[in-house]
Amino acid sequence: MATTDAKPDTLESDIEATRARLAATIDQLAYRASPKTILKREVNGFKAHFVDAQGSPRTDNILKVAGGALGFVVFVVVMRKVTR
Repeated sequence: MATTDAKPDTLESDIEATRARLAATIDQLAYRASPKTILKREVNGFKAHFVDAQGSPRTDNILKVAGGALGFVVFVVVMRKVTR
């Protein structure tokens, strides 16, 4: 064990400061891991994909998704007709 020349008051204040930082870190981690926070973050990410910062729709991404969905529906219909 190393010897220190620190005074007990200094050590106590260092311990209290460390406790406060640790408590703040734990609170922040609990907030980030909260299901509500995770859901809100995911919904905002999804919205950001289809709406720009000014609130206007991002038609390029909307058209890509709509085209993909339409292509899938056409594929399923064609496959059903072929397999009959």
